Amino acid sequence: MHHFFAEGYVLPNQIQIWWTCMIVLYPYITGIVAGAFIISSLYHVFHKEDLKPVARFAMLMALAFLLFAPTPLLAHLGHPERAFNIMFMPNVTSAMAGFGFIYLMYMLILVIEIWLLYREDIVFLSKNASTRVMRKVYWLLSLGVDDVSAEAKRLDHKIMMFLAAIGIPAACTLHGYVGFLFGSIKGNPWWATPLMPVIFLLSAVVSGIAMVLICYLAIQWVKKRPVDGACVQSLVEYLWYFLIVDVTLELLELINHAYMQNHDWEILKELLTQKLFFSLFVVQLGFGSFVPFVVLGALVIFRKRFSEKARSRLGFASAIILLVQVLAMRWNVVIGGQTFSKSLRGFLGFDIEFWGREGLLFTVVLFAMPFLALWVMSRVLPLWGPVSTFPKKYLRGGS
Repeated sequence: MHHFFAEGYVLPNQIQIWWTCMIVLYPYITGIVAGAFIISSLYHVFHKEDLKPVARFAMLMALAFLLFAPTPLLAHLGHPERAFNIMFMPNVTSAMAGFGFIYLMYMLILVIEIWLLYREDIVFLSKNASTRVMRKVYWLLSLGVDDVSAEAKRLDHKIMMFLAAIGIPAACTLHGYVGFLFGSIKGNPWWATPLMPVIFLLSAVVSGIAMVLICYLAIQWVKKRPVDGACVQSLVEYLWYFLIVDVTLELLELINHAYMQNHDWEILKELLTQKLFFSLFVVQLGFGSFVPFVVLGALVIFRKRFSEKARSRLGFASAIILLVQVLAMRWNVVIGGQTFSKSLRGFLGFDIEFWGREGLLFTVVLFAMPFLALWVMSRVLPLWGPVSTFPKKYLRGGS
């Protein structure tokens, strides 16, 4: 179990931090979904051709992480089976239940869009897969629709464009809603700010773009395939632009607290300057924001002075740092908002355990599950392009 401790005057009914690693992981996974989907939509909706090499991969990555987005919440619950009550006994006025409805709506949009995107490939594989079992699987995935005429493909494209256009605000709502849940808690001065949904959303986009960039470069390097320089440059630019807006809003929120100095400022000041000093100012804003801001800015402004190899390596390193930055931001919001007592005169703390339902080991394992799902998808659908890019061993006559 977690080891909790307190200092100062802490209310008797508030001697334990209830939302720990699982509630930190929940918005982290959800944020990657939103960012990856936006990268895919920039190509499919806004026709950013530089992003074509990662457009399909980003969409499947969004699905892989979306499948496990509610898993941390279910792991946190003492009775996860009660989550189904949201659907059996709907309550439209419940903020927590609202996430269930938004999640299902977005899942439906994303699955249909992926099916339309891959339908031609699925039909082809239903007739040319290497084994009879896989041909049957692809026939089931095609839902019996094997019309791949030019007219049918035009209709698929129109529907997919419409769903992608809807999917962008849906993805923003999905993660902005997470920030809304925290920002609407009026009794907590660290959370109660109208900027919270926007900050959560922008940091989500940063983490999603960073994850797409990392995975794309890592897979290309491992497979010893050439890296598309234009695609990497485009991802670096979008990552830098969203980082600027994200960090600006985070700083505005801190400045707003410091300038207003409400009755709760004394406890928040101690929280910022002592309890969260390292994780906030050193990890999140210093190392996690300033360093990638400078590196990515140099790659964007002085792009011609960097070789493609140097650009890829610096972009890869910056993306990793930004994933740490977003994780630190989630930690500072979720845990930081629970470390001071409602008495505003005491602090709570806890030591992270290694084992257990909310321990470090289970958190790492749960975060690895979307990557496992993405690997399974890569064995069924081509990640990087049309079926011509699929490994020949999965096709009839392949070696």
